[in-house]
Amino acid sequence: MPDPNAIREAILYIIRSGCQLKPDGLRALRELPGNLDPLEVVKEAVDKALKEGRIFIGGEDIKVLGTRHEADREEAHGALGLGKGARRGLAEEVEAEVEVIMDPTGDAGSEGSINDFLDYFKDRFKRLSSLLRQRLDARDALSVSEALRVRQNTEVKLIGMVREKREGDEKVIAILEDDKGLATIIFTPRASREAYEKARRLMADQVVCIRAVKVGRDAFIARELIMPSLPERKRAIKATEEPLYAVLISDIHFGSKSFMLDAFKRFILWLNGGLGNRGLREIAGSVKYLIIAGDLVDGVGVYPGQEADLAIADIHAQYEGLMAILSNVPEHVEIIISPGNHDACRRALPQPAIPKEYAAPLYNDDRVVMLGNPCIVALHGVKFLVYHGNSFDDMVSAVPGLSFSKPVELMRLLLEARHLAPIYGLKTPIAPTPRDMLVIERIPDVFHTGHIHVSATGIHKGVVLINSGAWQLQTEYQRSRGIVPTPGKAVLVRLSDLSTLELDFTQPYLMP
Repeated sequence: MPDPNAIREAILYIIRSGCQLKPDGLRALRELPGNLDPLEVVKEAVDKALKEGRIFIGGEDIKVLGTRHEADREEAHGALGLGKGARRGLAEEVEAEVEVIMDPTGDAGSEGSINDFLDYFKDRFKRLSSLLRQRLDARDALSVSEALRVRQNTEVKLIGMVREKREGDEKVIAILEDDKGLATIIFTPRASREAYEKARRLMADQVVCIRAVKVGRDAFIARELIMPSLPERKRAIKATEEPLYAVLISDIHFGSKSFMLDAFKRFILWLNGGLGNRGLREIAGSVKYLIIAGDLVDGVGVYPGQEADLAIADIHAQYEGLMAILSNVPEHVEIIISPGNHDACRRALPQPAIPKEYAAPLYNDDRVVMLGNPCIVALHGVKFLVYHGNSFDDMVSAVPGLSFSKPVELMRLLLEARHLAPIYGLKTPIAPTPRDMLVIERIPDVFHTGHIHVSATGIHKGVVLINSGAWQLQTEYQRSRGIVPTPGKAVLVRLSDLSTLELDFTQPYLMP
């Protein structure tokens, strides 16, 4: 039997349409299978009756349409091998292999005193300096305080944190610091065009190595800028023999008036083998994992005046409604969830997993793995770095040439910095955890982000880059910022070779 509240909504719809429900129609509504939505059945019944010039909705109307909806659902499941005599999907026959490598949940950090922040930045400096010194061209670098003591006109390499950056008149000036000294580094095209162009993309609080000539008491002319960056490597080929897939999405924003329900239903239908040509249905049967990189719901009170944009104004109801949809994901698909800035958890990075008190339905499903933001999870040995992308806002405002329309460039810059949120003190709050969990120490196979609602893929030094789009139409805020989203898309990663495939669910038909 359907939920009584759902039946009530269906009856109200009939009344508002000007039709009337016969007693046997009410009995038929109550006898519908529990996995069907009475409102969907009633909407079709009302439409059919009005077209035929009738105002009474009887039991036969409800039974016939209910039977058809149930048959459609069974047909979708049958395409995955659940029907009689049908072939089972590959993913259903393979055991899940999920290893959580890094998760900030439970490592909430301190209360945020001055000393706590000092310890946090010392840890960031120490670990990024260590990554730099692993490079052959930075092993002989001095500290800032040591570089200040060398003779004038001496060339030296020094490692420090960018305290400040100023730009103008064909010149970039960076103040580099460590715990014992400050140095002024001057980048000009004349001294080195390459170093100058790289310096224009420097962000505050990055840790870098600079080869420079000392020209004053604390002033240096830069000749080379060395980033922690990733080592050069070929695109990794993983050891999984079966062509299993992980499907990557983010920014569902359930509860928003602009949530794309029809597109998301088509996505769920495809996962169940009920949409697409034969090849795409076979791929659906090989999907073993669904990774969601934050902003599952639209939230409540995230920004001023948000209540006007909400279809569901209760945070608990938002997660309940989302889980009602996700419950239709095939049973054999593992769901990995990381939060975003719209979810019901703290804003400061790193974010712990969404608390159970808000998202209990997600925790009640054994297939769901709730993790923090960022997190690293290995699926059949393939390492996914999942990060919502909170710091993208700061990067676009601070670095010339960056744009929300080119998320792959933002992702590459983070990998070069080896840090997910280098800039402190702008829009992205950072919690002073004893260990800076935003440092990218482990090199992932796949880097997955979201946040800016633009779908894009790329590769950087062997790492597959995927920024998920969204399941929300363009908002007024995005329109005011000139952000053009590409919603309704999902990206698949084949675990055997890390190849990707983007699917567009905005149309009734499915096309890669």
